[in-house]
Amino acid sequence: MERILNFIGGSFVPPASEEYIEDVSPATGKVITEIPDSDGRDVDLAARAADDTFRSQWRRTSAEERSELLLRLASLIESNAEELAMLESLDCGKPIALARRMDIPRAVQNFRFFATAILHVTNECHPMDSGALNYTLRHPVGVAGLISPWNLPLYLLSWKIAPAVAAGNCCVCKPSEMTPLTANRLAELVNEAGFPEGVINIVHGYGARCGEAITAHPKIPLISFTGGTATGAAVMRSAGPLFKRVSLELGGKNPNIVFADADLEQAVMTSIQSSFANQGEICLCGSNIFVERSAFDGFVERFVARSRSLRIGDPTDDTTEVGALISQAHLEKVSRAIALAKDEGGTIATGGNRPSGLSESLRGGYFLEPTVLLGLGRDCRTMSDEIFGPVVTITPFDDDREAIELANSSRYGLSATVWTSDLKRAHRVAAALDCGTVWVNTWLLRDLRVPFGGMKESGVGREGGIDSLNFFTEAKNVCIKL
Repeated sequence: MERILNFIGGSFVPPASEEYIEDVSPATGKVITEIPDSDGRDVDLAARAADDTFRSQWRRTSAEERSELLLRLASLIESNAEELAMLESLDCGKPIALARRMDIPRAVQNFRFFATAILHVTNECHPMDSGALNYTLRHPVGVAGLISPWNLPLYLLSWKIAPAVAAGNCCVCKPSEMTPLTANRLAELVNEAGFPEGVINIVHGYGARCGEAITAHPKIPLISFTGGTATGAAVMRSAGPLFKRVSLELGGKNPNIVFADADLEQAVMTSIQSSFANQGEICLCGSNIFVERSAFDGFVERFVARSRSLRIGDPTDDTTEVGALISQAHLEKVSRAIALAKDEGGTIATGGNRPSGLSESLRGGYFLEPTVLLGLGRDCRTMSDEIFGPVVTITPFDDDREAIELANSSRYGLSATVWTSDLKRAHRVAAALDCGTVWVNTWLLRDLRVPFGGMKESGVGREGGIDSLNFFTEAKNVCIKL
């Protein structure tokens, strides 16, 4: 594969440093391409290109013009879906079936949703008894800094670009240095769709150099970041003194609460997905499963049996259900977490090892069996730290109060899942949980109109629907005395 370049002002350009970073395939451990090791010079070039385009033309485009371009881009992604799915699988180690089913279709949906949403936005009007009229205008902020993670590369990058551009902003994007392939292909499709040069810019590199330069650049007044909690804190420290608008979607240690009156077969099948989809490398995965004691043994038996049957292997194989973790370093981190669980008194019901039987071409890849841990107390680090891998704990509880206490004991508050056939209990428990999203008898069922984000250490702000469009615009009140 050819070396990737930065995408600035509609052109592909090498980094100022003339240095490059190796991009490694998680399934093989082999280098598949090189990407720019960008720094502040590259970010400055991209920020100036975005700012010039915004001021000279983009902020004066109509919603209809922006909508047409975004819809054209969505159609191009859709027509290139198989290629994009293959690139995502190669770059992330995720099963290609998952990329086909979730990652690429969701990117299409993101662009189509916000392309049409801007055609239906209404503004507030407040008449006054004194004979004055107030109305609200919303203007684009300018240049948006968009920093996306490695686990859902195109899915989450499009979740940021679509509303930012739809609202009339230009943007400087930094995809993860570990998963640059679909962002690079997206840049090619941006040109094919006919976007003006400088509306969408993509700069590759490490967070400590490239990402930090974005958060600190004076021409980038707004930052949308998705990633780890520790990095989110660093983003806030950099952006805060410049009074930038910041949205942070961070980590999660999400509870999955199963009551005895639930449909246990459905709870097990969906919980397998919410535990091990994308190798557990999704911030919304339900990694702490709490089961009512009377149903505990039956749930564990079914869950462990299904976990053992998951097909691990070549991500490009249509039948693979669990692929490779993102890197050797991440594999070692997840393995240390499993070892810690054993030290804390936990037992491994299944998994915890490198899978056997992999083909020779995959033996250098970063594979790990789906792992189920039992017997851990609520104060164990395994129960509180985000592992971000195919590792779950299963813990019994005795009543609603204990279930809520266990779920809320986390320092995170991104999402939760509740399984019950009791509608009153569902409402009561959902209201008591300290998190931004609660799914009842389902998981990852997303409506793009609803607010999405976390509480506590899971983030700041909300994305989705009108929340995203408001974040990427400035509100201005106009008061006219009649």
